[in-house]
Amino acid sequence: MSATVAGELPRRILLGTALLAVLPTLARRRASAATPPAFDGARALRDVERLVAIGPRPPGSAALARTRTYIATELREAGWRIREHRFTGHTPRGPLTMTNVIAEWVGRGSGIIAVGGHYDTKVFEQFRFVGANDGGSSTALLIELGRALAPRLRAEPPASTRWLVFFDGEEAQIEWSATDSLYGSRALVAALRASGELSRLRALVVADMIGDRDLVIRRDSQSTPWLSELVWAVARKLGFERHFPDEPQGVQDDHAPFLAAGVAAALLIDLDYGGPPGRNAFWHTPEDTLDKLSAESLRVVGTVILEALPAIETELARRAG
Repeated sequence: MSATVAGELPRRILLGTALLAVLPTLARRRASAATPPAFDGARALRDVERLVAIGPRPPGSAALARTRTYIATELREAGWRIREHRFTGHTPRGPLTMTNVIAEWVGRGSGIIAVGGHYDTKVFEQFRFVGANDGGSSTALLIELGRALAPRLRAEPPASTRWLVFFDGEEAQIEWSATDSLYGSRALVAALRASGELSRLRALVVADMIGDRDLVIRRDSQSTPWLSELVWAVARKLGFERHFPDEPQGVQDDHAPFLAAGVAAALLIDLDYGGPPGRNAFWHTPEDTLDKLSAESLRVVGTVILEALPAIETELARRAG
Protein backbone atom coordinates (compact mmCIF):
# COMPACT_ATOMS: atom_id res chain seq x y z
CA MET A 1 0.00 0.00 0.00
CA SER A 2 1.47 3.35 -1.01
CA ALA A 3 1.84 6.22 1.43
CA THR A 4 -0.66 8.23 -0.62
CA VAL A 5 -3.36 5.56 -0.43
CA ALA A 6 -2.70 4.97 3.24
CA GLY A 7 -3.07 8.70 3.89
CA GLU A 8 -6.32 9.01 1.92
CA LEU A 9 -8.09 6.15 3.70
CA PRO A 10 -8.38 7.81 7.12
CA ARG A 11 -9.60 11.02 5.46
CA ARG A 12 -12.31 9.11 3.59
CA ILE A 13 -13.37 7.39 6.79
CA LEU A 14 -13.56 10.78 8.57
CA LEU A 15 -15.54 12.33 5.72
CA GLY A 16 -17.94 9.39 5.75
CA THR A 17 -18.41 9.69 9.51
CA ALA A 18 -19.00 13.44 9.22
CA LEU A 19 -21.61 12.89 6.48
CA LEU A 20 -23.45 10.37 8.62
CA ALA A 21 -23.50 12.91 11.44
CA VAL A 22 -24.93 15.63 9.16
CA LEU A 23 -27.64 13.53 7.51
CA PRO A 24 -30.07 13.53 10.49
CA THR A 25 -29.77 17.33 10.70
CA LEU A 26 -30.50 17.68 6.97
CA ALA A 27 -33.48 15.36 7.34
CA ARG A 28 -34.85 17.44 10.23
CA ARG A 29 -34.44 20.63 8.18
CA ARG A 30 -36.28 19.10 5.22
CA ALA A 31 -39.09 17.93 7.51
CA SER A 32 -39.27 21.39 9.07
CA ALA A 33 -39.45 23.02 5.64
CA ALA A 34 -42.18 20.59 4.55
CA THR A 35 -44.24 21.17 7.70
CA PRO A 36 -45.05 24.86 8.27
CA PRO A 37 -44.71 25.97 11.89
CA ALA A 38 -47.83 25.79 14.00
CA PHE A 39 -49.22 28.64 16.08
CA ASP A 40 -47.48 28.36 19.47
CA GLY A 41 -50.00 29.20 22.20
CA ALA A 42 -47.42 28.91 24.96
CA ARG A 43 -45.16 31.43 23.27
CA ALA A 44 -48.12 33.77 22.75
CA LEU A 45 -48.94 33.52 26.45
CA ARG A 46 -45.34 34.48 27.24
CA ASP A 47 -45.88 37.56 25.06
CA VAL A 48 -48.93 38.44 27.17
CA GLU A 49 -46.79 38.01 30.28
CA ARG A 50 -44.26 40.51 28.92
CA LEU A 51 -47.02 42.98 28.05
CA VAL A 52 -48.61 42.68 31.50
CA ALA A 53 -45.17 43.28 33.05
CA ILE A 54 -45.05 46.63 31.23
CA GLY A 55 -48.20 47.58 33.13
CA PRO A 56 -51.21 49.67 32.05
CA ARG A 57 -50.83 50.69 28.39
CA PRO A 58 -53.25 53.52 27.59
CA PRO A 59 -52.90 55.65 24.45
CA GLY A 60 -50.17 58.28 24.58
CA SER A 61 -48.33 56.60 27.45
CA ALA A 62 -44.67 55.65 27.69
CA ALA A 63 -45.84 52.10 28.42
CA LEU A 64 -47.66 51.90 25.09
CA ALA A 65 -44.55 53.24 23.34
CA ARG A 66 -42.58 50.38 24.96
CA THR A 67 -45.26 47.98 23.70
CA ARG A 68 -44.82 49.31 20.16
CA THR A 69 -41.09 48.74 20.41
CA TYR A 70 -41.68 45.16 21.54
CA ILE A 71 -44.14 44.52 18.69
CA ALA A 72 -41.80 45.99 16.06
CA THR A 73 -38.74 44.13 17.37
CA GLU A 74 -40.45 40.73 17.40
CA LEU A 75 -42.01 41.09 13.95
CA ARG A 76 -39.01 42.65 12.23
CA GLU A 77 -36.99 39.71 13.49
CA ALA A 78 -39.50 37.40 11.80
CA GLY A 79 -39.15 39.31 8.52
CA TRP A 80 -42.10 41.71 8.52
CA ARG A 81 -41.88 45.33 7.43
CA ILE A 82 -43.24 47.75 10.04
CA ARG A 83 -45.30 50.83 9.23
CA GLU A 84 -46.57 53.33 11.80
CA HIS A 85 -49.68 55.42 11.28
CA ARG A 86 -49.55 58.33 13.71
CA PHE A 87 -52.59 60.53 14.23
CA THR A 88 -54.28 62.76 16.79
CA GLY A 89 -57.24 61.34 18.65
CA HIS A 90 -59.65 64.06 19.76
CA THR A 91 -60.88 62.66 23.06
CA PRO A 92 -62.90 63.94 26.04
CA ARG A 93 -59.55 64.15 27.86
CA GLY A 94 -58.13 66.38 25.13
CA PRO A 95 -56.05 65.62 22.03
CA LEU A 96 -53.87 62.51 22.27
CA THR A 97 -51.18 61.35 19.89
CA MET A 98 -51.98 57.76 18.93
CA THR A 99 -50.22 55.26 16.67
CA ASN A 100 -51.54 52.32 14.70
CA VAL A 101 -48.87 49.75 13.86
CA ILE A 102 -49.03 47.77 10.61
CA ALA A 103 -46.78 44.79 9.99
CA GLU A 104 -46.70 44.17 6.23
CA TRP A 105 -45.67 41.23 4.05
CA VAL A 106 -45.92 42.24 0.39
CA GLY A 107 -47.73 39.83 -1.93
CA ARG A 108 -47.68 39.32 -5.68
CA GLY A 109 -50.93 41.18 -6.37
CA SER A 110 -52.54 44.45 -5.36
CA GLY A 111 -55.00 43.12 -2.77
CA ILE A 112 -54.58 43.13 1.01
CA ILE A 113 -55.86 40.64 3.59
CA ALA A 114 -55.52 41.89 7.17
CA VAL A 115 -55.80 40.52 10.69
CA GLY A 116 -56.16 43.13 13.42
CA GLY A 117 -56.67 43.75 17.11
CA HIS A 118 -56.14 46.56 19.58
CA TYR A 119 -53.02 46.89 21.73
CA ASP A 120 -54.08 49.69 24.08
CA THR A 121 -55.67 49.29 27.51
CA LYS A 122 -58.50 51.33 28.97
CA VAL A 123 -57.70 54.18 31.39
CA PHE A 124 -58.82 53.57 34.96
CA GLU A 125 -57.93 55.98 37.73
CA GLN A 126 -59.52 53.92 40.53
CA PHE A 127 -57.32 50.82 40.07
CA ARG A 128 -54.36 49.42 38.14
CA PHE A 129 -55.61 47.80 34.95
CA VAL A 130 -53.06 45.59 33.12
CA GLY A 131 -55.50 44.24 30.51
CA ALA A 132 -54.13 40.72 30.13
CA ASN A 133 -57.11 39.67 28.01
CA ASP A 134 -58.46 43.04 26.90
CA GLY A 135 -55.60 44.36 24.86
CA GLY A 136 -52.95 41.83 25.85
CA SER A 137 -54.40 38.70 24.22
CA SER A 138 -55.05 40.33 20.84
CA THR A 139 -51.57 41.88 20.79
CA ALA A 140 -49.88 38.56 21.59
CA LEU A 141 -52.06 36.72 19.07
CA LEU A 142 -50.91 39.02 16.26
CA ILE A 143 -47.25 38.78 17.25
CA GLU A 144 -47.28 34.97 17.29
CA LEU A 145 -49.36 34.89 14.12
CA GLY A 146 -46.59 36.91 12.48
CA ARG A 147 -43.98 34.39 13.61
CA ALA A 148 -46.02 31.42 12.36
CA LEU A 149 -46.93 33.05 9.06
CA ALA A 150 -43.45 34.27 8.10
CA PRO A 151 -41.96 30.90 7.00
CA ARG A 152 -45.10 30.10 4.99
CA LEU A 153 -45.07 33.46 3.22
CA ARG A 154 -41.35 33.23 2.59
CA ALA A 155 -41.70 29.76 1.07
CA GLU A 156 -44.67 30.73 -1.10
CA PRO A 157 -45.26 34.48 -1.58
CA PRO A 158 -49.01 35.13 -1.25
CA ALA A 159 -51.19 36.56 -3.97
CA SER A 160 -52.46 39.24 -1.58
CA THR A 161 -50.31 41.35 0.73
CA ARG A 162 -50.75 40.42 4.40
CA TRP A 163 -51.22 43.01 7.12
CA LEU A 164 -51.15 42.55 10.88
CA VAL A 165 -52.79 45.68 12.27
CA PHE A 166 -52.36 46.76 15.88
CA PHE A 167 -55.04 49.39 16.55
CA ASP A 168 -54.44 52.15 19.08
CA GLY A 169 -57.30 53.82 20.94
CA GLU A 170 -59.94 51.11 20.68
CA GLU A 171 -61.04 51.79 24.24
CA ALA A 172 -63.17 54.75 25.28
CA GLN A 173 -61.31 57.40 27.24
CA ILE A 174 -64.38 58.13 29.37
CA GLU A 175 -67.53 56.34 28.19
CA TRP A 176 -68.14 54.37 24.98
CA SER A 177 -69.83 56.39 22.24
CA ALA A 178 -69.56 56.95 18.49
CA THR A 179 -66.92 59.62 19.10
CA ASP A 180 -65.23 58.20 22.20
CA SER A 181 -64.09 54.79 20.95
CA LEU A 182 -62.39 53.06 18.02
CA TYR A 183 -60.00 55.97 17.46
CA GLY A 184 -57.40 53.87 15.68
CA SER A 185 -59.69 52.00 13.32
CA ARG A 186 -61.66 55.13 12.44
CA ALA A 187 -58.45 57.05 11.75
CA LEU A 188 -56.97 54.23 9.68
CA VAL A 189 -60.06 53.99 7.47
CA ALA A 190 -59.83 57.74 6.84
CA ALA A 191 -56.11 57.53 6.07
CA LEU A 192 -56.50 54.56 3.73
CA ARG A 193 -59.35 56.27 1.92
CA ALA A 194 -57.21 59.39 1.47
CA SER A 195 -54.22 57.38 0.18
CA GLY A 196 -56.32 55.20 -2.12
CA GLU A 197 -55.29 52.02 -0.27
CA LEU A 198 -58.76 51.33 1.14
CA SER A 199 -59.88 49.81 -2.16
CA ARG A 200 -56.99 47.32 -1.91
CA LEU A 201 -58.15 46.01 1.47
CA ARG A 202 -60.29 42.99 0.57
CA ALA A 203 -60.85 41.37 3.98
CA LEU A 204 -60.17 42.01 7.67
CA VAL A 205 -60.46 39.64 10.63
CA VAL A 206 -60.42 41.38 14.03
CA ALA A 207 -59.66 39.50 17.27
CA ASP A 208 -60.35 40.88 20.76
CA MET A 209 -60.43 39.23 24.20
CA ILE A 210 -59.58 35.76 22.89
CA GLY A 211 -57.34 34.47 25.70
CA ASP A 212 -60.02 33.46 28.25
CA ARG A 213 -59.43 29.97 29.72
CA ASP A 214 -63.07 29.12 29.02
CA LEU A 215 -63.07 30.16 25.36
CA VAL A 216 -66.50 30.72 23.76
CA ILE A 217 -66.59 32.92 20.64
CA ARG A 218 -70.12 33.52 19.39
CA ARG A 219 -70.73 34.69 15.85
CA ASP A 220 -70.93 38.46 15.49
CA SER A 221 -74.16 39.36 13.69
CA GLN A 222 -72.71 42.55 12.21
CA SER A 223 -69.76 40.82 10.51
CA THR A 224 -69.73 40.15 6.76
CA PRO A 225 -71.69 36.88 6.43
CA TRP A 226 -69.45 35.05 3.94
CA LEU A 227 -66.28 35.89 5.86
CA SER A 228 -67.79 34.93 9.22
CA GLU A 229 -69.09 31.64 7.82
CA LEU A 230 -65.68 30.85 6.32
CA VAL A 231 -63.93 31.33 9.68
CA TRP A 232 -66.54 29.24 11.52
CA ALA A 233 -66.27 26.51 8.86
CA VAL A 234 -62.51 26.35 9.42
CA ALA A 235 -63.08 26.12 13.19
CA ARG A 236 -65.49 23.20 12.67
CA LYS A 237 -63.07 21.47 10.32
CA LEU A 238 -60.32 21.73 12.95
CA GLY A 239 -62.61 20.31 15.64
CA PHE A 240 -63.00 23.59 17.55
CA GLU A 241 -66.78 23.94 17.25
CA ARG A 242 -67.09 23.93 21.06
CA HIS A 243 -65.15 27.20 21.11
CA PHE A 244 -66.98 28.62 18.07
CA PRO A 245 -70.69 27.92 18.64
CA ASP A 246 -73.06 29.02 15.91
CA GLU A 247 -74.88 31.48 18.19
CA PRO A 248 -75.37 35.17 17.33
CA GLN A 249 -74.20 38.24 19.22
CA GLY A 250 -73.74 41.86 18.17
CA VAL A 251 -70.62 43.79 19.18
CA GLN A 252 -69.11 47.17 18.29
CA ASP A 253 -65.38 46.77 17.79
CA ASP A 254 -62.55 47.76 15.43
CA HIS A 255 -64.20 45.97 12.51
CA ALA A 256 -67.14 48.42 12.53
CA PRO A 257 -65.50 51.39 10.72
CA PHE A 258 -64.27 49.02 8.01
CA LEU A 259 -67.72 47.49 7.57
CA ALA A 260 -69.14 51.00 7.23
CA ALA A 261 -66.52 51.69 4.54
CA GLY A 262 -67.54 48.61 2.55
CA VAL A 263 -64.68 46.30 3.57
CA ALA A 264 -65.50 42.65 4.32
CA ALA A 265 -64.77 42.22 8.02
CA ALA A 266 -65.37 39.68 10.78
CA LEU A 267 -64.96 39.88 14.55
CA LEU A 268 -63.79 37.15 16.93
CA ILE A 269 -64.50 38.05 20.56
CA ASP A 270 -65.32 36.14 23.76
CA LEU A 271 -67.73 38.19 25.86
CA ASP A 272 -68.16 35.55 28.59
CA TYR A 273 -65.04 36.54 30.49
CA GLY A 274 -65.56 35.25 34.02
CA GLY A 275 -68.72 34.32 35.86
CA PRO A 276 -71.87 32.77 34.33
CA PRO A 277 -72.63 33.25 30.61
CA GLY A 278 -73.23 36.89 29.79
CA ARG A 279 -71.74 38.12 33.06
CA ASN A 280 -68.29 39.10 31.75
CA ALA A 281 -67.16 39.47 35.37
CA PHE A 282 -63.45 40.15 34.74
CA TRP A 283 -63.94 42.66 31.92
CA HIS A 284 -62.55 46.12 32.74
CA THR A 285 -61.70 45.13 36.31
CA PRO A 286 -58.44 44.58 38.21
CA GLU A 287 -59.15 40.85 37.75
CA ASP A 288 -58.16 40.92 34.06
CA THR A 289 -54.83 39.26 34.86
CA LEU A 290 -52.55 36.64 33.35
CA ASP A 291 -53.89 33.76 35.46
CA LYS A 292 -57.29 34.05 33.73
CA LEU A 293 -55.75 33.24 30.34
CA SER A 294 -54.80 29.99 28.65
CA ALA A 295 -52.15 29.07 26.09
CA GLU A 296 -54.65 26.60 24.63
CA SER A 297 -57.23 29.34 23.97
CA LEU A 298 -54.62 31.43 22.21
CA ARG A 299 -53.56 28.39 20.19
CA VAL A 300 -57.13 27.62 19.14
CA VAL A 301 -57.84 31.13 17.85
CA GLY A 302 -54.41 31.52 16.28
CA THR A 303 -54.70 28.18 14.49
CA VAL A 304 -58.16 29.01 13.14
CA ILE A 305 -56.97 32.34 11.74
CA LEU A 306 -53.75 30.81 10.38
CA GLU A 307 -55.71 28.14 8.50
CA ALA A 308 -58.49 30.55 7.44
CA LEU A 309 -56.16 32.93 5.59
CA PRO A 310 -55.55 30.68 2.54
CA ALA A 311 -59.30 29.95 2.39
CA ILE A 312 -60.02 33.69 2.43
CA GLU A 313 -57.53 34.16 -0.42
CA THR A 314 -59.25 31.43 -2.43
CA GLU A 315 -62.72 32.83 -1.79
CA LEU A 316 -61.66 36.34 -2.80
CA ALA A 317 -60.20 34.99 -6.05
CA ARG A 318 -63.45 33.12 -6.71
CA ARG A 319 -65.51 36.25 -6.13
CA ALA A 320 -63.23 38.33 -8.33
CA GLY A 321 -63.42 35.75 -11.11
